Amino acid sequence: MEKTAINDKALRSRVKLLGNLLGEVLREQAGTRVFNAVEQLRQGYIRLHKKEDARLRERLARFIDALPQDDLVLVIRAFNTYFSLANIAEEESQHIQRRRQLQKRDGLWTGSFEETFRALQQQGVTSGQIQYLLDQTRYLPVFTAHPTESKRRTVLHGLRRIFVVSKKLDDPTLSDEEVKEVTDNLRAQIQILWETEEVRTNKPQVQDEVENGLFFFRDSLFKAVPMTYRAARRAARRVFANDDIDIPAFIRFGSWIGGDRDGNPNVTAAITSWALRTQSVEVLKEYQQRLSGLYQLLGHSSRFCGISPVLLASLERDADDFPELAEWVDQRFPSEPYRRKLRYMMTRLDLRLRQLENGQIMNESAGPAYASAEDFLDDLLLVRDSLRGHNDDFIADHDIQDIVWLVQTFGFHLANLDIRQESTVHSQTLAELYAEVPGFADYSELSEEARLLALTDALRRPGPLVEKHPELSPLAAETCAMFRCIAQLRREVSASGFGNYVISMTHEASHILEVLVLAKEFGLAGWSRQGLYSEIAVTPLFETIHDLERMDAVISTLLDNPVYMEIIKSQEDTQEIMLGYSDSCKDGGILSSSWSLYQAQLRLAAIADKRHIQIRVFHGRGGSVGRGGGPTYEAILAQPPDTVRGQIKITEQGEVLSFKYANLETAVYELTVGTAGLIKASIGLVRPVAADNPAYLKVMAELTHLGEQTYRDLTENTPGFLDYFYEATPLNEIAHMNIGSRPSHRQRSDRSMASIRAIPWIFAWAQSRHILPAWFGLGSAVAQWRADKPERLEILQDMYQRWPFFRALMGNISMAMAKTDMALAGEYAGLPLDQKLASSVFEKIRREFELSLAEMLAMAGTEQLLSDNPGLAFSLQRRNVYMEPLNHIQLALLRRYRNEDAPPEFREIWLDPLLRTINAIAAGQRNTG
Repeated sequence: MEKTAINDKALRSRVKLLGNLLGEVLREQAGTRVFNAVEQLRQGYIRLHKKEDARLRERLARFIDALPQDDLVLVIRAFNTYFSLANIAEEESQHIQRRRQLQKRDGLWTGSFEETFRALQQQGVTSGQIQYLLDQTRYLPVFTAHPTESKRRTVLHGLRRIFVVSKKLDDPTLSDEEVKEVTDNLRAQIQILWETEEVRTNKPQVQDEVENGLFFFRDSLFKAVPMTYRAARRAARRVFANDDIDIPAFIRFGSWIGGDRDGNPNVTAAITSWALRTQSVEVLKEYQQRLSGLYQLLGHSSRFCGISPVLLASLERDADDFPELAEWVDQRFPSEPYRRKLRYMMTRLDLRLRQLENGQIMNESAGPAYASAEDFLDDLLLVRDSLRGHNDDFIADHDIQDIVWLVQTFGFHLANLDIRQESTVHSQTLAELYAEVPGFADYSELSEEARLLALTDALRRPGPLVEKHPELSPLAAETCAMFRCIAQLRREVSASGFGNYVISMTHEASHILEVLVLAKEFGLAGWSRQGLYSEIAVTPLFETIHDLERMDAVISTLLDNPVYMEIIKSQEDTQEIMLGYSDSCKDGGILSSSWSLYQAQLRLAAIADKRHIQIRVFHGRGGSVGRGGGPTYEAILAQPPDTVRGQIKITEQGEVLSFKYANLETAVYELTVGTAGLIKASIGLVRPVAADNPAYLKVMAELTHLGEQTYRDLTENTPGFLDYFYEATPLNEIAHMNIGSRPSHRQRSDRSMASIRAIPWIFAWAQSRHILPAWFGLGSAVAQWRADKPERLEILQDMYQRWPFFRALMGNISMAMAKTDMALAGEYAGLPLDQKLASSVFEKIRREFELSLAEMLAMAGTEQLLSDNPGLAFSLQRRNVYMEPLNHIQLALLRRYRNEDAPPEFREIWLDPLLRTINAIAAGQRNTG
């Protein structure tokens, strides 16, 4: 308790300091009137949270209504900026707490490498088994550009500067004058942030999203990745003492930014080509900087240390490749072989960069430029091993090893660019492309069985099916262009540049074979001496509850196909399968989605065992609970026993990127806990793992059935529900925000569940404080199942305490419920035109929330939500107080903007401040979509 109080006090102090500095900036830059308006709203709603006062609430509402447009914009910006500063204070506080724990003899923080290795050691896992686990480990975060991240890149840079300056105040050795200087600098950075436009004036292009993704590599990950590996090495040495454990590069990054074509016509083959080249340029420039640093460092003279003969021999080959450069380096550094070697390496990288920018092919015939990352890595290893040979181990194992790890992690491509497209696009393309080919002439009319026969036969045949491609529709032509692009960029940039080809809305086995046939048509699959191969690995994406239930049949049909199994054999016997959290939750609710995904992984593990292949699960998680969000460490450990098996791939979507990776310290933490959780969850690779308690599984299945019934009754059987959703949330207004290149609706005029994308579905409910997808159905499910039977409540409490899956699920639902505000949601319920219908829908939602709250508290055995996580509870409590005025401002603006009786010019002036409220509330909630 004492430690929590001290940390809490420090955090409160830092939040107060940042808030006061913001107040000073606000008073100076926006004027006393705006400052007073912010203070009146802030203090007024704080008073209301302490004690309800109807007259005060009415006065605040009138005050908001009376604020002019210009003042409203500034008031909204003030609250938005406060949330950004509070986020910084919390992030910094968490980092400090972890460091304090490390400074204590036994103070290991959960999810650190040392805590992980010690826990496994106590379970009898040997150092050799740890080495095996590390060698099998592949942690694969995949960056995506979904429309929930509302921060501009300029704002991210500003927030990073504030974080760095704020950290300086934690130095206890600072004098009073130095503290003042740092505080003044902090105020100046806050002022710059205030003076920076936080809302994009134009809708971002895909190129903007690619640049946003690169920001995190440039500003934190190039440093964070080797720091993570070094932390693992230190921990292994401390725990296993004399046992020499090698730390492999167990992290790989993926990206969908520039490759995700599903529903986004802005992602073309040309854009994908630009994205991959831009990624490659970024990582090559990082290597150039690293080599430049080594060039300054490694001034070793061959007179005073023994350089390895292998390295000296490589210098002769370098001289043959660069005769003019050889003459210069020999004169300039006659006795400094490392500098000569590094100069050659830098020149090869420079050539690689220039050839890449000119679109030249990178292979063995590319001349003296590095043809591949492996060639660059070989030279680095020569330098490292030579340094070890004359006992410069520290430099070898730190400065050089850091670059080795970077190359092993990022290659020459930075991140594996996945391509994603919807299944029917491939079907249509095939039907057009092979309209004259026997067996394909009426492809769109073929049964699934006939399609499989035609596709299998096409894969067996050598060469393409058509010599001259017919004139195609724009959709089919662009699809073919994408496959040509993949083939070209594999030659010109990197064979590792692309990840997997993800097929969304996979319903049949033919959907996977279709992609392989198209790949074969464009030279990406075919026959070699070893047999049938494909340079594209296909990942079916199962999203809806129905598709998850049919997944086994689809995968079994595929794996029964000997031609497909031959392709899998050429891909290291690995099949990747993606599970979609968003659509399944939108489809059947949080209980049904979570349980369907849990069951799916158990079934996939059984298929893998039966077929003697590796199945890697790709988790399509979002930031919010309704889209599979929540703490990464707990989420990985909550996976079914013995299903992870060393590899896990997870989407990092929207605003999650900036929360996890904008700051170096937090990036190291996130990579650490993700990998540590993966290592723990993969213990089944080295020892038997106990299966789940069958009684728990039975209870969860029954709860899921009851919860899905309740959810579907609301979303499918409640009159006026979809009208309520469209009108009681800012869904339509979200579409006006310039926060993503992807459209938010499939069909803008269609008010149906099918027309709403899963991301804005979650986003809109969060804005209106319903947060309905993340908890609805829990209360009815639990209440009906236990039916006031004390022994059943005891079973649920036991599941909550002992079953990681159930504990993580309930923890995430608790977090979502703590962010839910039924009083505010009730205010939004006043927006729809048909108030009688809206009142009926809201009452149904409110009753379920109250029931869910009661049942959650009973299961947890507490009197309030998040009682076992006081830090998070404090954070949400503080945020809720500051979000309430924003929600009331948003409500007032929604009424004005939607007032069809008002002149259009009057309505339009309120759109800008309205969009700013969406931005600000998203910042306050932290995980929105």
